Amino acid sequence: MTAFPIVVTGDGVTRQVLADHADLMVVAFRFEAVGAIGALHDHPHVQSTYVECGRFRFTIGDEVREVGPGDSFIIPTKVTHGCVCLEPGTLIDCFTPRRDDFL
Repeated sequence: MTAFPIVVTGDGVTRQVLADHADLMVVAFRFEAVGAIGALHDHPHVQSTYVECGRFRFTIGDEVREVGPGDSFIIPTKVTHGCVCLEPGTLIDCFTPRRDDFL
């Protein structure tokens, strides 16, 4: 089992790959401060997100929603999305296929 490094992705935000396979990747995003941002972006991967802890305001396409512990949702391929941290916490994202750019 390989230990993956923790990568800083923004002010108060880190990313760590937890598991990967060519068809699937599991990644933890940790937000340490209120107001930390997961910048708007899109990618060709289907993404599922599970809120382990904390609160976030997500923009997914034209929709804005607040999510908290235990919430989960799917982000389709090539849909612009991002979030703002409302309460420090952790998001567990799964991507299919894996995000080779994270390796």
